[in-house]
Amino acid sequence: MPLDSPVSAEAAADGASDISTRTLQIGHQHLRVAVRPGTAPPLLLCNGLGANLEMLVPLMRALDGIETIAFDVPGTGGSPPSPEPMRLRGVAQLVAMLVARLGHRQIDVLGVSWGGLLAQQLAGQYPQQVRRLVLASTGPGVNSVPGNLGTLLQLANPRRWHDAAYLQQIAPQIYGGVFRSEPERVREAFNGARQPSFLGYYGQIVAVMGWSSLDWLHRLPQPTLVLAGIDDPLVPVSNAHLLAERIPNARLRLFDDGHLVLMTKLDEIAPLLREFLREPAAPTAHDGEVSR
Repeated sequence: MPLDSPVSAEAAADGASDISTRTLQIGHQHLRVAVRPGTAPPLLLCNGLGANLEMLVPLMRALDGIETIAFDVPGTGGSPPSPEPMRLRGVAQLVAMLVARLGHRQIDVLGVSWGGLLAQQLAGQYPQQVRRLVLASTGPGVNSVPGNLGTLLQLANPRRWHDAAYLQQIAPQIYGGVFRSEPERVREAFNGARQPSFLGYYGQIVAVMGWSSLDWLHRLPQPTLVLAGIDDPLVPVSNAHLLAERIPNARLRLFDDGHLVLMTKLDEIAPLLREFLREPAAPTAHDGEVSR
């Protein structure tokens, strides 16, 4: 795998040729990262379970003018699996090393679904480095209000990443929202998706087993924006309410959509993100690490 490569053909075809991608060695791990230049601090994007960075290209384009960073978690997209299992704290440390390698001392972080757990871990583990936090379609981990058991069981199977017909069949059930009435939008939402490795997919699941942020959410210092769809079979909207209630400086925005609201309502969400990220920052006191 080359250490520096041009943006993917899919992204370039989308007009995102200003996004540069490369693979960096961080410790014993190689991570594929994409950067779209803009104003600092950059916004680090943490993706969902099994998802590769190409799926974040529309969001990177929608935030034109704000520097955005996306990466492939070990075992997804162009990043090889980790040589050894990692807990979420270890993944956060790896990502923090990646950010430092890119030359940034402070970042904003956006996490969606599984990536929302990683975003919380980063905010708690590195409170002085994480300035603002955006949590989309996510919860506090093992203490989350559980979704429908059938949809959770379907999520445990990575088949949807390599079987387009199967994905088309189950997307309305597991993602809800617009896919219930417009199933043809599934193909659009997953354009550019790549199959994760078996080790990578289940490595992400193992990383968050038993993990919870519920005991320390009240200590997060970052201004936080919580986004959710009201028809989310995987992560019920009550989890968004819980996050917004527990995080001291949080605000909640709900949308009439499903789990992939960040994709399907991007035209509405992008201006909210831009406004939130450019608000003047109020001084906050940091008490050191939050997470345990």
